[in-house]
Amino acid sequence: MILLIISRIHIFLYGSPELIPELQWMLVGEQINKGFVMYSDIWDNTAPFSAMVYAGIDSIVGRSQFAYQFLAFFVAAFQVIYFNVVINNRDIFPKRTYLPGLMYVIFLNISIDCATLSPVLMGTSFLLLAFGTIVKQVNRLEATDEVFEIGFLIGVATLFYPPACVFILWAIASLLFFSGATLRQHSLAIFGFLFPLFLTGLFFYLDGTYDDFFQIFISSVFQIRQYNLNDFRTLLATLFLPFIFAVLGFLRLVNATGFVNFQLRCQQVMMLWGLTGFLSIGLMPFLAPMQFIIFVPALAFFATNFFSSFKKAWMAEMLFLGSLSVMIFFYFQGANDSDESFAKLNNLKIKRNSAFPFKSKKVLVLGNGMEEYLDNYAATPYLNWNLAKYELENLDNYENVISILRNFEKDTPEVIIDKANLVPKLFKRIPALARRYHADGKCVYLLNS
Repeated sequence: MILLIISRIHIFLYGSPELIPELQWMLVGEQINKGFVMYSDIWDNTAPFSAMVYAGIDSIVGRSQFAYQFLAFFVAAFQVIYFNVVINNRDIFPKRTYLPGLMYVIFLNISIDCATLSPVLMGTSFLLLAFGTIVKQVNRLEATDEVFEIGFLIGVATLFYPPACVFILWAIASLLFFSGATLRQHSLAIFGFLFPLFLTGLFFYLDGTYDDFFQIFISSVFQIRQYNLNDFRTLLATLFLPFIFAVLGFLRLVNATGFVNFQLRCQQVMMLWGLTGFLSIGLMPFLAPMQFIIFVPALAFFATNFFSSFKKAWMAEMLFLGSLSVMIFFYFQGANDSDESFAKLNNLKIKRNSAFPFKSKKVLVLGNGMEEYLDNYAATPYLNWNLAKYELENLDNYENVISILRNFEKDTPEVIIDKANLVPKLFKRIPALARRYHADGKCVYLLNS
């Protein structure tokens, strides 16, 4: 816990780079507090429970990166303590130790972006709770009706972080192979998983916005992503050592002796966790070290075995200290704005636009990039460009034109930033909008006073 505090002191005292995902979550919370409905009035694929948390933060402190990082610290502390308590109380390793918690802290701080209150961080908390319940089922050898709780927790995790939905496969496989669960109990676990999803869908159905919820939240989860090569370079730099130690720890378990049957089953449950985590990569909205927090429990579990399996303790100590130094180096590389920085997270950092002089204006950005929202407010539902472009770029569809006009009338932007060169065609299709704006530069359009 002291190490966890030390890892965050630099952020609390000196701050950290402003991240695009953080700004996006803040805008979502801000729009919800203005009375706009998620998915119908706010086009963004942030999960509903995460959006509720961001709205709650905005209602108390407004836009505050410190609040996100401060709350993330407590979520991280809970995960570290809970993980270590479960490992020790259930005697999952031959000896009780604080090493699992230590590994969890280190792997939870492999990059500067992991220190914020991300959906994956919140969702992983509920997956950990599901792990604790599965361990109890494995220890009994006969499953009980607590399997409903396992499915329910994974369902809640999905409503925080959609890629977590694949972990219902992990739960079913773990119960099938290691607990002796009956068909009825498997059905109960699946029902527990679907129950919170059904209630959420029912809420939007009664609100009359289920179609928007289905199209934007559910459908967008399974859309094909296009990733930047720089994303992979950053990931390779930050994740290499944690995954290497986890793989080596797993390989040392293959021929290891001295484990009882329960401990072997728990190792296999964690192996399934790691394999399921790889399935979630294809559902990740973007590639960044923070998205791989979902792997941390499995990485910490197997890395613990790796470092505890050395016969000569000094070798483990030297390797640990050397590896920790390298990971700390990459951690602070993410906070470095220099272009020479290897793990620089440039795809996540906001680059302030000095040529954009407006502040406290209602802004609409057509195209990629969100830096113009930094000191301004979002207008219209088109917050997420990847979702908005399907309507805004298809202006030959009459229904799209009518929808755009209604959205502009409902929440009129004072400034339009046209990075995609869509405004000329948009004004041609909707002359009523063309009469309300005038050009102010190459791609800036201002509302007539």
